Amino acid sequence: MASGRMEFHADSIMQHANFAFVLPNDVNMEEVKDRRHYNRPPKSLILLHGLTGTDTDWLYGGVAQEMAIQYNLAVFMPTVGNSFYLDRGYAGGNYATYVGEELPSYIRKVFSFCGSREDTIIGGLSMGGYGALHIALEYPETFSSCIALSSALRMLDAGPDGAHFEDILPPAMIRDIFGDPNSLASSDKNPEIQYKKLKAKGGPLPKIYLAIGTEDSLYSVNQIFRSFLEKEKADFLYEEGPGRHNWTFWNAYLDRALSFVLG
Repeated sequence: MASGRMEFHADSIMQHANFAFVLPNDVNMEEVKDRRHYNRPPKSLILLHGLTGTDTDWLYGGVAQEMAIQYNLAVFMPTVGNSFYLDRGYAGGNYATYVGEELPSYIRKVFSFCGSREDTIIGGLSMGGYGALHIALEYPETFSSCIALSSALRMLDAGPDGAHFEDILPPAMIRDIFGDPNSLASSDKNPEIQYKKLKAKGGPLPKIYLAIGTEDSLYSVNQIFRSFLEKEKADFLYEEGPGRHNWTFWNAYLDRALSFVLG
């Protein structure tokens, strides 16, 4: 098992960007519970952190290394600050472009992973759960599956002045990230809008795994999105269980998510 951190210049965010990685290149088969995942080449998972997080969160708090071993995955974990993985519309602030386009391209060149849509997954927790949904729907030709854990989908019930956001983000920050709160629900920053547009185009739609703890403050907004996916007859699996907004829940449900998306 190889692991480390790298830094490269990313044009989309105009800075040297950090990402951590775990590669299953020397796994001891005695560690592996289900060896069928080693009857194929490794697949790739871009795994996203939450608000205030960094590229090492899934290494130190999470189970990135264990999941890489069990599922024969090359895992790549970028740092994007508190950007919500969204494009600002100018060079230097395009975080969706960075994670959805520039980072996979760099990984292909350097590591020879993220080579095909079928072999590339994106996932994340909280802000990263929202980011995984946004990027999978923005770049459906890159990602075949999306794992969204405890997703920060506050825009699905936000009021006209950003109500329901203000308990976690200052109003000025909400406007900087999401733009005018009055138009948020009808914008491409709403995954429901993204999904409808992509479905109308007839393009490939990602398989979605959605999970939330029943004691999580984000439970209600995840129910809204679950109902939307049911109405759209999406290819998705929703799971819930006792749990809060913490690593105990995310680690357990990342394992369940990978079992679903990898079949």
